[in-house]
Amino acid sequence: MEAVRERSVVVTGGGGGIGAALARRFAAEGARVAVNDLDKDKAETVAREIGGVAVPGDASGIVPAAREALGGRIDIYCANAGIATRGGPEADEAAWADAWDVNVMAHVRAARELVPEWLERGSGRFVATVSAAGLLTMVGSAPYSVTKHGALAFAEWLAATYRHRGVAVHAVCPQGVKTDMLSGTGAAGERVLLPTAIEPGQVADAVFEAIAADRFLVLPHPEVGAMYAARATDTDRWLRGMNRLQQQVEQAEQEAGRTEQDTRRDTEGEAR
Repeated sequence: MEAVRERSVVVTGGGGGIGAALARRFAAEGARVAVNDLDKDKAETVAREIGGVAVPGDASGIVPAAREALGGRIDIYCANAGIATRGGPEADEAAWADAWDVNVMAHVRAARELVPEWLERGSGRFVATVSAAGLLTMVGSAPYSVTKHGALAFAEWLAATYRHRGVAVHAVCPQGVKTDMLSGTGAAGERVLLPTAIEPGQVADAVFEAIAADRFLVLPHPEVGAMYAARATDTDRWLRGMNRLQQQVEQAEQEAGRTEQDTRRDTEGEAR
């Protein structure tokens, strides 16, 4: 693809899941790729596989090191690193702060570093992995839902502000994707995300289709678009539906808890 061939690309959270799939696809299309991940070994493994460079560390401050590793230039930045914190307002301050830092402020800090040079040369591309939670919400996880809404809002702002000056922006909004993050979402993920979960490579395919079409919103699960429209046109009905889903999740969690208690009693009885 001409839009990415011989471009310098950074992918944060690139050691696995969606990030690794993006890194592989960009490399296959002829881009020079810097793979970032907190896990140094994972970043280096993917980088070796694709002939890229590893830039391990915190995604919030990776731009200078990645720019140097790529020879002084970044054309495409994939703000893919994210964390999923479960809970509601009772989640502690540190959990909320971490969610804001990784899911929103890492994007802001990257743009702060990149946008001036992109504006100067009239081109640049920012790919934000947002999640369908940023368009809709995710039951069971207020920090994740709220910060992903923030990530979407920031991506929209970038597109609205800089599109005419050559900065392309894409917001990637999948539902369930078969990654380590999905496996940690508990009953909510099992009920809401797992039934329609797709492979990371399918997300990368959707990103490249959006790049080719110059389309902001990337929907690897097309049905999310209809949900987004329903949310906007009849918000109360949509919220009632989400509340019913929340009740189903609570029931599933209760049933799982009872099953666990029964199993524990049976095991203790056998031991005696």
